[in-house]
Amino acid sequence: MSLQVEKLEKGMAKLTIEVSAQELDKAIDSAYRQNRNRISVPGFRKGKAPRKMIEQMYGREIFYEDAANELIPVAYEKALDECTEDIVSAPKVDVVQIEAGKPFIFTAEVALKPEVTLGKYKGVKVPAADLAVTEEEVDKEIARERETNARTVNVEDRAVKDGDMTVIDFEGFVDGVAFEGGKGENYPLTIGSGQFIPGFEEALIGAGLNEQVDVNVTFPEDYQAKELAGKPAVFKCTVKEIKEKLLPELDDEFAAEVSEFDTMAEYREDVKKKLADKKAVAAKDAKEEAAVDAVIEDAKMEIPDAMLDTQQRQMVEEFAQRIQSQGLSMEQYMQFTGMTPARLLEQVRPQALKRIQSRLVLEAVAAAEKMEVSEEEFQEELKTMGEVYQMEPDKVKELLGESGAKQVREDIRIKKAVEFVVEHAKEEKASKAKAKKEAAEE
Repeated sequence: MSLQVEKLEKGMAKLTIEVSAQELDKAIDSAYRQNRNRISVPGFRKGKAPRKMIEQMYGREIFYEDAANELIPVAYEKALDECTEDIVSAPKVDVVQIEAGKPFIFTAEVALKPEVTLGKYKGVKVPAADLAVTEEEVDKEIARERETNARTVNVEDRAVKDGDMTVIDFEGFVDGVAFEGGKGENYPLTIGSGQFIPGFEEALIGAGLNEQVDVNVTFPEDYQAKELAGKPAVFKCTVKEIKEKLLPELDDEFAAEVSEFDTMAEYREDVKKKLADKKAVAAKDAKEEAAVDAVIEDAKMEIPDAMLDTQQRQMVEEFAQRIQSQGLSMEQYMQFTGMTPARLLEQVRPQALKRIQSRLVLEAVAAAEKMEVSEEEFQEELKTMGEVYQMEPDKVKELLGESGAKQVREDIRIKKAVEFVVEHAKEEKASKAKAKKEAAEE
């Protein structure tokens, strides 16, 4: 394999990767062996026709696509190992040449890690945190605990009202015809949760138990299923269950039940202390974010679009994994919320940009301060990871491999850079910070 790197504009580069004719022929033969059982050639039983006979009948190109798909990932990985540039995006691949007996050539257009010019990163100003806990905040926390300890009871003597937990069957129709994905049975729906398209849940208010209700709604104009976007629909719904929450009384008995204390007074004091602890943690996180934001604001860097696109897609994949762990597919999420893949990508764009900028400036700070990671720090991190995954540190290191270990060390450097920036930050009083923010917004 050979590699050529051409620098392009706007932080991009084109890798031209060449694979030998021999490797291409092996890949073509592999594609033939994988596909021959599915190809019919007169005079031969399926799977028995020679490769040349198939190529004569269907063209020599019949196995090219599968061969390319086999070669590209392997060759690209080798190219990444050989390339001295720091690539930060998924590749945009184009096949330049694929022909039996000749080298296989393809290009991969990628984004390169942008250079960062740091501005001020020592002594950046951050707003001072207000750690005081108010009685109103205590009341809200107790109300949340009260809600958590509410009893759920079945309702049979009244109609659905806002806040009820229902179980429904439904089927949707457009122009009198049922549409795909519009049917559900024994579906749990809390009225007012906003799970369904606007107007759906509100229309169930007043429906009786086991009563069929026609819910008339209009799909949003930007609904992800284009064939439904903007169209009126009728959902035939049956309310199969109605449940409501009964809240406990706020008395000493409640305090004893939800805490280790015997009285509401003691319980309130404990809630106040825990809220103060939470505020302290939140203040630490907010100070870190504000300090890094200030460093970003004073730094200069140009983020390639391809790098940002890659980060956006990675964040959407992370989101998909999270909701799948909760038993909901991305298709169902799109159906229920009216979200589209394009809108979801656009929604995460600011976060993606912030994630990239944060990482880049912190890497630059670590480099500027010549931060290194000791073997002791690395081993301590392995120990922490081992506790999370219930493994010995040596086993964690083995599973990480060389590249994973390198990433862990880099993550430790980033943490050290964050600590450095925060340690050297200067707190402003809330009034000054607010005035500064308002002036910037104007």
